[in-house]
Amino acid sequence: MVKFDANFLAETELVYTDGGILAEFSWSLVVLPFVAALFITFIGKYLPYKGAEIALGTIALIFIYSVSLMFIHITEGVASEFFVNVGSIGQFDIEFGWVVDGLSIMMYFVVGTVALLVFIYATNYMEGEIRYTFFFTSLTLFAGSMLVLVSSPTLIQILIGWELVGVCSYLLIGHYWEKKDNSSAAMKAFITNKIADIGLMIGIIILALNTGTLRISEILYQSTHDYEKLSKVAFAAAILLFIGAMGKSAQFPLHVWLPDAMAGPTPVSALMHAATMVTAGVYLLARMFPFYKSMAPEALDIVMLFGVITLLGAGLIAIVQDDLKKVLAYSTVSQLGYMVAAIGSGAYTAALFHLWTHAFFKALLFLGAGSVIHAVHSNSMLEMGGLRKVMPKTFTTFIIGTVALAGLPPFAGFFSKDEILASFNHEGETTFFFIAVLGAFITAFYMTRAVSLTFLGEYRGHGHPHESHNMMTTPLLTLAVFAIASGWVNIPGVYTGFTDWVTTRKTKIVEYHPESFDLFALSSGLIAGLLGIGLGYYLYQLQGSAETGDDKIKIQPVWTVLENKYYLDHFYFRFIIDPIKINISKAVDKFNTNVIDRFINGVGQIASLLGGVVYNNLDQNGIDRFLNMSSSGTDSFGGRVKLLQTGRTQQYLMLFLGGVVTISLLILFII
Repeated sequence: MVKFDANFLAETELVYTDGGILAEFSWSLVVLPFVAALFITFIGKYLPYKGAEIALGTIALIFIYSVSLMFIHITEGVASEFFVNVGSIGQFDIEFGWVVDGLSIMMYFVVGTVALLVFIYATNYMEGEIRYTFFFTSLTLFAGSMLVLVSSPTLIQILIGWELVGVCSYLLIGHYWEKKDNSSAAMKAFITNKIADIGLMIGIIILALNTGTLRISEILYQSTHDYEKLSKVAFAAAILLFIGAMGKSAQFPLHVWLPDAMAGPTPVSALMHAATMVTAGVYLLARMFPFYKSMAPEALDIVMLFGVITLLGAGLIAIVQDDLKKVLAYSTVSQLGYMVAAIGSGAYTAALFHLWTHAFFKALLFLGAGSVIHAVHSNSMLEMGGLRKVMPKTFTTFIIGTVALAGLPPFAGFFSKDEILASFNHEGETTFFFIAVLGAFITAFYMTRAVSLTFLGEYRGHGHPHESHNMMTTPLLTLAVFAIASGWVNIPGVYTGFTDWVTTRKTKIVEYHPESFDLFALSSGLIAGLLGIGLGYYLYQLQGSAETGDDKIKIQPVWTVLENKYYLDHFYFRFIIDPIKINISKAVDKFNTNVIDRFINGVGQIASLLGGVVYNNLDQNGIDRFLNMSSSGTDSFGGRVKLLQTGRTQQYLMLFLGGVVTISLLILFII
């Protein structure tokens, strides 16, 4: 039975509607991709486009539905949640459902829009590739799993969506599993996230046991109205949830899986880095923000610290990458650091705003990179160059994405990054503010380097590059519009609609929202971006080239440290993985061989001996002998009795009369 929770509306800040029939049937957003995946699996190979048409049709419906929800929310405001009770475990109701409010609607729109464009792009990009139908099955499940996660009104459903996203990412990263590097990258992503997921699971258990509910809305209500109930466990639960978020959103030191995930096809990279998987951790922190702010403000300091470390550390690694997709991968890690740091500073709407803008310009950059790779058949920027001449659409849109990422006005990234910097400045986080400004400089620099090596100068490869098919360039042009204009929905002092969209709860939480531009933060970020672009252009164009540009900034041993990614992978292998494989695994093998196997073999031998004893003595000499004797006796007795059957009536009559006389005498004497 579907149940609408009226208390959800009572806890909203303004007067919101329940969303009517659109909200009530929002479950279809979640169900459709899974139904479509089944159809693609069983009949996709027999269709003209090998199942891609089912995937496209499904995601187009999701896009249209999300646009409709967004329109209703902007015009009327929607805040509702629905539950379906499927059973109980002790005191806990196991409920599934869907939540329709500003935060979830924003995520529906991001997933629907980006996924639709990525799916269109993929139909041409993956043409002729191995397991084409299975690819669209997995990609559809990937989008559906993210929708399960962001629609969740309960922690148990978030966990289910969380794990589904992880499984789908494993399938997609390892799509070309014939190459060991690809399958290893898929396993690395899966295992790293599973390690982080332990924190999430324990955090959910702690919250459920101490609140008596798995409903997120009730947990947030208790967080802001019943301090004593959660005060003793709040910090531990907050940190554990954050550990889960660190895995999905690739925060230091659990970020190591994300760059390796570039082994997957480029459409997967675009969808993963823009709208699914990596945004899950940021979404979880934002959804649970009232809990953090009210119950565990100390945990927010830790969240901010790791976010700042991530944004700076990943940005520096991006500078030394030669693989175009890995530049963008480390860029994603860095930008996720911005979002996480913003949440840590208390500006969760600023973090969500950056998630919103980043989704569009990062999808654009990844699809642009895929267009280039598709044309030159190489990921290495050292084998590119001069592509602006033969790939004008890709070049123009890639430049737009680059400028948006660098944070220059009036592009989208300028407004969202400025709001994060303004939040740092307002909160008095001076050190973190300047680190974030330095991160803006580094972002602009490595993206200018990437543009220079890829599109400027002369072509250094061996192929015959050409502009991509319209099925690939049309999504690029569409995303370019979003990369320019998506930031205009939240301009301080002009229009702050985005903040209103995602702030729908009355939680006693007062968050800083700039009413006008913070000129110091704005000028700092803008100058940093311009300096980064200027220095990059100077080193790689005016005073250098692809071959000599890096030589001018190779400061040893820093460059080597960055090339080796701070030796984190070396550390993990030497002190965690290899000891487990070499020492612990050998010890486990010895224990298994010398203890468990010997015990099992001993039990087997004893059982065999007992079986022999039972078989020889009890079964053969006991039960079988008794049965055989009974059978022989019966046979002998029967042989004798049958002699009485002579067929003579007189004999039968005499025996009958003798029997009657005998019985009569017995009765007479007994009585």
